Amino acid sequence: MAAARHGAFHPLTVAAVDRLTDDSVALTLAVPPELREEYRHTAGQHLTLRRTTDEGTEVRRTYSICSPAPDPGGPGPDRLQVGVRLVEGGEFSTWAHKEIAAGDVLDVMVPAGRFVLDPAKAAPGAHYAAVVGGSGITPVLSIAATLLAARPDARFCLVRSDRTAASTMFLEEVADLKDRWPERFQLVTVLSREEQEAGLPSGRLDQERLTALLPALLPVPEVAGWFLCGPYGLVQGAERALRGLGVGRGRIHEEIFHVEDTAAPAPVAAGTAAPAHSRVTARLDGRSGTWPVREGESLLDAVLRNRADAPYACKGGVCGTCRAFLVGGEVRMERNFALEAEETEAGFVLACQSHPVTEEVELDFDR
Repeated sequence: MAAARHGAFHPLTVAAVDRLTDDSVALTLAVPPELREEYRHTAGQHLTLRRTTDEGTEVRRTYSICSPAPDPGGPGPDRLQVGVRLVEGGEFSTWAHKEIAAGDVLDVMVPAGRFVLDPAKAAPGAHYAAVVGGSGITPVLSIAATLLAARPDARFCLVRSDRTAASTMFLEEVADLKDRWPERFQLVTVLSREEQEAGLPSGRLDQERLTALLPALLPVPEVAGWFLCGPYGLVQGAERALRGLGVGRGRIHEEIFHVEDTAAPAPVAAGTAAPAHSRVTARLDGRSGTWPVREGESLLDAVLRNRADAPYACKGGVCGTCRAFLVGGEVRMERNFALEAEETEAGFVLACQSHPVTEEVELDFDR
């Protein structure tokens, strides 16, 4: 079967809507047999859901797959589950909580994302760990469950932070991992606004606290990979703590679920002003085209005016759906909360945040 097209959407039926907490639900999507290979995914990837409002505006949001990844040697998944937390003023999450019901049909993009762990590539007896906050548990739940089931010699430590016990998503699912693999799955829970009867005292997991906590929990230098997921502040603090403990950049993987609007864009360096006239050449699903870039618009918007199938979701530099390889020319990225340093050094950019610095820019979405 041919590989799934970038940005391809298919209609999937909602099989179930399960309330997790007062402000979060799990959506289970049924995948028909003819689409199961297209929705085959690696643990940690996400789905982009799309709806069109009554006013005709298209809204897209990205949600991580929390269900385990399928066995590479078996069929693709017949079910996919994502967790949706209600965001204050969030157009899509409000609609999901109030209106989506079993039997509804949603437009769902094929899986994407590189915040992943492939058990087949794990070293024998490898130890992995994650620090998550709030809804950051969703991709890590899939990662941990997939790894522990596929590799009987692997271990996983999960450090999770939530406001209160009542606000904790997938509480039963995480407890099930502990029951199934008590010797290989370590769980540490910290509540920021509620005292626990046992365990760690309440409070935020910041850089200082993690620097003291992590070495007491597990042998930090021996951990093969760290997965940090959640709000920007938590992920940034955890990364700084790990780097201070001597963890190499290549062993730290990050996915940010929320960035405050006050997060400043990257400063404009001298000599990187946009040219008066510029063009972008883009390759997508084997076809290329060249189009002008209007003043002030991103390269993604320039491509979208001519190729409506260009992949994107958040347009905020967070999800990484619009990742492309910079074949030629120079660009300036305003914000980047999705690409790791190795990716940018290799030449990848976020098209939604990239503006031309040279008159000619060439992108390849197929890399």
